[in-house]
Amino acid sequence: MQKSQSKDTAELLQLFPLFEGVEANELEYLAARAEFTKFKKHDTIYQSGERSDCLLFLIKGVVKIGRYSSDGREIIKHVLHPMSMFGELCLAGELKRKDFAVAIKKDTQILKIQMIQLQHVMRRDPKLSMRVLNFIGNRLQNVEQRLESLIFKDARERIIEFLKESARKQGKRVGYETLIKHALTQQDIANITGTSRQTVTSVMNDLRKANLIYFNRRTILIRDLGRLS
Repeated sequence: MQKSQSKDTAELLQLFPLFEGVEANELEYLAARAEFTKFKKHDTIYQSGERSDCLLFLIKGVVKIGRYSSDGREIIKHVLHPMSMFGELCLAGELKRKDFAVAIKKDTQILKIQMIQLQHVMRRDPKLSMRVLNFIGNRLQNVEQRLESLIFKDARERIIEFLKESARKQGKRVGYETLIKHALTQQDIANITGTSRQTVTSVMNDLRKANLIYFNRRTILIRDLGRLS
């Protein structure tokens, strides 16, 4: 990577919460070795069974992380937006990917950093090591919470929980209303909530009839988050 490009990449890495406070020379070390890649909508970034030896940093676009059940159903574990990291389980001993990662928005852009290069910096920066461990712990905790939701909540509750979480993570507040821009199909929402596309359609339509939400293909407007139940 050219020096000017490396500097730009280092400045980009600095925007990620993970690298807050990391020394400039360490960021430049990573930036000089990072691989920048673009993906089109529906492109596979990695798939189950591939070697797990790098971390990926989402610069632009949206990525879904998931796996397939024994009967071939897609289960979405995470939907990631810019300034997210993924592929982190290589740092926890994963040798081969168990999940897939797919771009769900056009012009998705990713920086790839090899695990051994990040580990090199982590050995010299204990605070970075702690942030990485906390990140992995939080990600695993989120998966556990999703599992509890699947076990203890019905389909309607899970869909409403998805709407509330989306509002919290990426919603824009305008008075009492919250606007969510997204790149998900109703089938994607079903795969996230462990329901069916028909159930998602039915629940969303019921919420719209109750004037709790309005939605179209790419946006969801929650009228009043406090009333959504």
